[in-house]
Amino acid sequence: MAITQLSAFLENTPGTLYKAVCAISDAGVNLRALSVADTRDFGILRVIVSDVDKTIAALNEDTVITRTSVIAVRMSDKAGALKEILSVLQKAGINIEYVYAFTANAANSAYVVLRVNDIEEAEAILKENGLDTLNDEDLNTILP
Repeated sequence: MAITQLSAFLENTPGTLYKAVCAISDAGVNLRALSVADTRDFGILRVIVSDVDKTIAALNEDTVITRTSVIAVRMSDKAGALKEILSVLQKAGINIEYVYAFTANAANSAYVVLRVNDIEEAEAILKENGLDTLNDEDLNTILP
């Protein structure tokens, strides 16, 4: 039930992020979630989008893009919710490479996006512990 994340490698210069976001927007694609990690010379734009193929087509000309499977876990919008998710994964020995979050239309709900070393095992462990994960189709039901 993993979701698809796109990672675009962008030059770390003024206006580069703006151009990428304009290309995605002009293609009629909705950004569901995003994260930017930077280094001195480049940045990694990680996005969850409403249309993966349109996004790739919009950015593909000058941009290196990779698809990655990530887990999105529903959590309550309250203190300690992320701690519970991380505790379950830590006890199972799952390594978390990076994390970011987004909110949804549902009242008092948020989602944490996790890139882990073993998606299938992580999803099974989360499910065993009563934690819900999303797939790409689920995104259309929780987000406008």
